[in-house]
Amino acid sequence: MEPYAPILESLHDKTEKTMQHLRDHLAQIRTGRAAPALVDTLRADYYGTPTPLQQLAHISVPEPRQLLIKPFDASPDVLKEIEKAIQKSDLGLNPQTDGKAIRLVMPPLSGEQRQKLVGKVKEIVEQNRVALRNERRDANRHADQMKKDGELTEDQCKRVHELVDKELKAVEARMDEVLKAKTKEILED
Repeated sequence: MEPYAPILESLHDKTEKTMQHLRDHLAQIRTGRAAPALVDTLRADYYGTPTPLQQLAHISVPEPRQLLIKPFDASPDVLKEIEKAIQKSDLGLNPQTDGKAIRLVMPPLSGEQRQKLVGKVKEIVEQNRVALRNERRDANRHADQMKKDGELTEDQCKRVHELVDKELKAVEARMDEVLKAKTKEILED
């Protein structure tokens, strides 16, 4: 095993976490289609405790443009709290309740709204690219420090820099694919 292997393993772990963070963040962007991920980050007050929605209710997609949220606890208080959480969120959706469940109907997006969402997606991807660059900088600094401490030779340090760049290019290519897919999803109806 090479003495620089821990640097590369750490970088790989960090880049995978960055990719997962990007995917999770993009899943919450409304595209005109219903997806349970849209309400993943919402928390409703459950007897005084802010609780994630997926722990309070079953969330399903009965139709392509509709989310159905059925609370496990059928009391009216819980339904009201979930409704409040949805109204306070930045989803821009108006919950419809029938006393047992909440329906969220996704209105079709206008062209202008779609373009704004594409801009937001690009911004999110760029923020994650910055995180990647910071991870590259940290890995390269670590390799340089190991060389300075005599743990790596000049050639090994150079090799680490090359492998770090290779890893980052691969992850950036994956980010580009995620960006393309999400952009396509937003622009399609």
